[in-house]
Amino acid sequence: MADSKETLFSDFPAVSTQEWMDKITVDLKGADYEKRLVWKTNEGFKVKPFYRQEDLEGLKTTEGLPGQFPYLRGNKKNDNTWFIRQDIQVDNPEEANAKALDLLNKGIDSLGFKIKGKDVSEEFIHTLLKDICCECIELNFKTCQRQTVKLARFVTQYFKEKGYAPEKLQGSFNFDPIGKMLKKGKDRSELIPTAKELIEILTPYPSFRCIAVNSLQLNNAGAYIYQELGYALAWGNQYLACMTEAGVPVDTAAQKIKFNFGISSNYFMEIAKFRAARLLWAQIVNEYKPSCLCACQMIAHAETSHFNLTLFDAHVNLLRTQTEAMSAALAGVDSMTVTPFDQAYESPNEFSERIARNQQLLLKEEAHLNRIVDPAAGSYYIENLTVSIAKQAWELFLQVEEEGGMTEAVKAGRIQEAVNGSNKARHEAVSKRKEILLGTNQYPNFTELAGEKSPLTSACCCGNENEESDTEFAALNTDRAASEFEALRLQTEHSGKRPKAFMLTIGNLAMRQARAQFSCNFLACAGYEVIDNLGFPSVEEGVKAAINAQADIIVLCSSDDEYAEYAIPAFQEVNGRALFIVAGAPACMDDLKAVGIENFIHVRCNVLETLREYNKKLLSL
Repeated sequence: MADSKETLFSDFPAVSTQEWMDKITVDLKGADYEKRLVWKTNEGFKVKPFYRQEDLEGLKTTEGLPGQFPYLRGNKKNDNTWFIRQDIQVDNPEEANAKALDLLNKGIDSLGFKIKGKDVSEEFIHTLLKDICCECIELNFKTCQRQTVKLARFVTQYFKEKGYAPEKLQGSFNFDPIGKMLKKGKDRSELIPTAKELIEILTPYPSFRCIAVNSLQLNNAGAYIYQELGYALAWGNQYLACMTEAGVPVDTAAQKIKFNFGISSNYFMEIAKFRAARLLWAQIVNEYKPSCLCACQMIAHAETSHFNLTLFDAHVNLLRTQTEAMSAALAGVDSMTVTPFDQAYESPNEFSERIARNQQLLLKEEAHLNRIVDPAAGSYYIENLTVSIAKQAWELFLQVEEEGGMTEAVKAGRIQEAVNGSNKARHEAVSKRKEILLGTNQYPNFTELAGEKSPLTSACCCGNENEESDTEFAALNTDRAASEFEALRLQTEHSGKRPKAFMLTIGNLAMRQARAQFSCNFLACAGYEVIDNLGFPSVEEGVKAAINAQADIIVLCSSDDEYAEYAIPAFQEVNGRALFIVAGAPACMDDLKAVGIENFIHVRCNVLETLREYNKKLLSL
C-alpha cells in the first residue's frame, strides 16, 4: 500500500505546457487569453494564470538555504519562530508596568512601549520595567526623536544596574527622522547624525537595534507593495551611508538597523515581498564590504495594515488581519504586531487586544507555522512573484538613489507624491468596487449604526500638543481605504433622516431578484433602509406599495428587455413623489432618459459618487 502511494503520480502521463494552453484556448471559446486570464498587478508586472516547474528555470531564488546569504529564505536555519508583540501607550508608568506583566502571562514575548518625550526620566524607566525579566523577552521603545538618546541612556543604565548580560538582551529603539519627515512634512534630517551617538550607546548590546525604517507608514498610506519595499531600501541605505561616512563600521551600522513593514491584504505578494526584502537588503549591505556576511541580515518587524481597517462591520477586520498575519508568518518575519480590529475608531480595549494576541497564538500553537522555515520555497508562483517584486522594487530604489537619496526625495516631495497618488488611485478603486472592502462598499450590514463610533487619528508620541502645524513640504495622506464610504454613511446617520429605498420588483423572476439584491447592497452602503419585495403584478401596485411604505427611493428591478415596457409607466406613476432609479444599464437607456429618467445604478457606476449625489438630494429635503 505504501509503495502504491509513493508511485501514485507516475501513473499519470506528463502534460506539457502547450497541452495546458490548448485546453485553456478551447475553454475560452475565442476570448483573448491575455485580456481574460493574465493579471496586471499594481506593481506593473503581469501574473499568469498558472505556473509550472519550467518557470523556475534561471531563477536563483531556489539556490540558497535558510540562514545563508543572501537570506532570501530567512535568517533562521532550524525553525520559523517570531516574537509576538503588543504595544503599550504609556501614560502612567505604574499602570503600563502592571499591564506589561499581565501580558507576559498571556502569550506575549515582545513588548513595545510608546513613551511621551516629556516623560523620559530615570525614575520613569525604573518604574516601567520593574519586575520584568528583560533577558527573557524582546523590548521595544518609541519616543520623541529628540529624546531617543536620553531614553537609550536611561534604559541601558537600568540594564547595567540589574546586571543583565548584554548579549541576552533583545529589542530596539525607534529612531527614525525620515519617518518623522514623511509624517509631519517638516525637515528633521539634521537629527540623522544623532544616530551615531545612539549606536555608541548600544554597541555593547549586539541584539539591540536603534535605527528604524518605518515603511509601515507607507503601507498605511496606501502604497503599493513595490513602493513600500523600494522606498524602504533607499531609506535604510540613507541611514547606512550616513553612519559609515561618520566613521561607524559597516558591520556595526547595519546591525543597528531594523525594518518595520506593514502587511497588506495581498496574501501571496506579501509573502514574496518579505523574501525579496531580505534578498535586496543583503545585496545592498554586501556592497559596503562588511567583515561578516551576518551583517547583511535584515531584521524585519511586521504590522498588519491600518489602511484596510473599517469602522462599519468592524469584526470583518479580524479576517483581514488574520490573513495578513499568516502571510507575514509564512514569509519568516522576526516579530509581528496584529492590529486590534477596533483600532480605527477607538483605543483598543481588553477584548480586542486579547483577540489580536490570540490571532498570532493560533498561527503558532495550532497551525504550527513557527516550525517550518520558508514553507513557500519552491512554489512556482511565489518564486516568480519574489523575483518580479524584487525587480520592480530595485528599479525604484535605484531611481531614488540617482535623484540624491531618500532625504532629498522626501524634501522634494517625490515620495509623498508617488504614495499619495497610489492612495488616491486605491480610493478611486474602492469607490468603483474594483477594490472590495466587505461591509463597506460591498455587502454592508443593512441595520448597523455607528452610534458613538467615529474615526480616530494617530497622535504624536512627543507629548507636545503645541507643536506648530505649518509644514515645509507635503506629508503622507493616511486616510484609510474605507474613510470616504464611512463619511458618507455617518452623514446619513447624523442627519437624523434615514432614507427608505423600496425595490419595485417586476417581470422576469431571476433578473428582478438579482437586480434587487444588487440594489439593496448598493444603497445600503450609504446607510439607507432597504425594503426588498418578492414581486408585483403591475407597476401601479408596486408604486402604490412604495408610497404607502413612505419610500424616499423607488428602484425598478426587472430585466433589460422588460424595462422598455415597465420603466416609463412606473416613472410616470411615481410622478416625483420619490427618487426613481432603474437598476441596470438597458439598451433603451437613451429612450428612458428622453422622458426624464436620470438615475441608473449598475456595475460600471462609481458607487461613492452616485451615493453622494443621492445624499445631496435626499438629506436636504
